[in-house]
Amino acid sequence: MGGSDFGYSRAMRIDFTKMHGLGNDFIVFDSPAGAPLPSAAQWRRLSARHTGIGFDQALVLEPPRRPDTAVFYRIFNADGDEVEQCGNGARCIAALLHRRGLAPSGSLTMDSPAGLIRARIQNDSLVSLDMGVPNFDPASLPFEASGEAAMYSLDVAGTSVEIGAVSMGNPHAVLTVESAERAPVERLGPAIERHPRFPKRVNVGFMEVVDRTHINLRVYERGAGETLACGTGACAAVAVGRRNGKLDNEVHVRVRGGELRINWGGPGEHLWMTGPAEVSFEGRVEL
Repeated sequence: MGGSDFGYSRAMRIDFTKMHGLGNDFIVFDSPAGAPLPSAAQWRRLSARHTGIGFDQALVLEPPRRPDTAVFYRIFNADGDEVEQCGNGARCIAALLHRRGLAPSGSLTMDSPAGLIRARIQNDSLVSLDMGVPNFDPASLPFEASGEAAMYSLDVAGTSVEIGAVSMGNPHAVLTVESAERAPVERLGPAIERHPRFPKRVNVGFMEVVDRTHINLRVYERGAGETLACGTGACAAVAVGRRNGKLDNEVHVRVRGGELRINWGGPGEHLWMTGPAEVSFEGRVEL
């Protein structure tokens, strides 16, 4: 991506925009061709809340790899690992590109390691994303299972839990709980994230079904821990809940940072997520 306000200098200076979607926060910056990216250790230092910038994910913008797209973006978790997709982050990127004048019609297509994402800018801070078709094939996560099923039994942390498993471009396990507020996120989240049946680890959602159009959700994100919001986690929870007959085609998802709206017609249909994307500040850091 062009522009003089973002990118690296020879001294590894990063000019960044700090953004968030319902408190799920990011740094977003351009990566000029051929420039080095921070190492995993440097990402971890930058993500530190007290001694660095503080973020759940870093979003790196690269020039488009396809003529019909506005950008190719990469995602790095707070622990330094690169991952495939980030729904709240994609909304923030779309909002930032709109501010740069790259989406004059209010619509744009972005490219990512998980594939193409279409975005519609509803207003300066509200963005809808086409998150694609939820994939329930265990191999798509990947998840070790004998075959595809609506629910799976998983032995973890001395107990057995029932999970739904779905890929939203990244892997998700979803547990249905009586209360999201009282869910054992700190105990089961990291144990499920690193369960051996998930070779590439997994994001873990704890879903409380309030009624057919409302759920409460907490998500323990792979490589970041529990976050205030997880866009793909909200999509995954609705996909699992709707597949199991518990939810309608429009669901309001209450997370700790606010609310997302998910629309999904059902198997084989594209799922849409709508929520805010806001700028916190702009800054500069040298590594």
